[in-house]
Amino acid sequence: MSLLRRNSVLLLCFFLLSVAAFCEHTHTYTDLPRSLIIELPQKLELESDSLEVRLRCTGWRVAGEANNLSPWKTIPEECVDYVKEYMLGPSYQLELQLVSDEAARYASSVDLNEYEDGMDAWIFDIDETLLSNLPYYAQHAYGSEIFDHNQFDKWVIEGMASAIEPSLKLYNEVLRLGFKIFLLTGRSEDKRDITVDNLIKAGFQKWDRLILRGAEDHGKTAVAFKSEKRKEIVEEGFRIHGNTGDQWSDLIGSFISVKSFKLSNPMYYIS
Repeated sequence: MSLLRRNSVLLLCFFLLSVAAFCEHTHTYTDLPRSLIIELPQKLELESDSLEVRLRCTGWRVAGEANNLSPWKTIPEECVDYVKEYMLGPSYQLELQLVSDEAARYASSVDLNEYEDGMDAWIFDIDETLLSNLPYYAQHAYGSEIFDHNQFDKWVIEGMASAIEPSLKLYNEVLRLGFKIFLLTGRSEDKRDITVDNLIKAGFQKWDRLILRGAEDHGKTAVAFKSEKRKEIVEEGFRIHGNTGDQWSDLIGSFISVKSFKLSNPMYYIS
């Protein structure tokens, strides 16, 4: 018998003897090593659920800002706390500042001496662009309730909306540079006086034209209404270099500006 074969036989015998010796003991299945099972504490499970909700709500907000959502009437119920935290926290203010700084850089790059005719224009929306209605929406679950025009009108009539500070800074810079400022809002004409008072009180001291919805404009979508008003502005000979708003309907449509600047607003959607 070769040496290799003899070694193989010896190894086999040793293995069989080892198995026999093991079987003589009274070990049961439960004595064998158990599979490793890690049980997460309940707190970690809750934190995991919270993180998943936050990720879903962040995805929803970003999709909305990119105009990738279908028209919606309320924010998702699970996102109320997320939207509240976003609106009251530093992220919202930082994003407003970022957009306003970009707009200011663009405004300063425009050569207003090219024509020297005073026809270079910039358009601003009002609500959630120049004026903040956050106190109203805080009382109405940050957009999780169906919008109530009557309730909102009562808030508007109080004239208590405060300035959105990054927008006020941009507004003053655009004014200083020499642009003609047009305020184009979905508010109705009967709110003109209180809107003027609120704007002045909030620090917006001067503009060239305030355009509100007249009786003939009711029933029109925001896109249609604002496109028509921009058309009128352009037909007067103005060049619309910039447009700042919190809704895509402030910015898209026809006769759009050379460059548009979208401010964040996850609380409501206007088509």
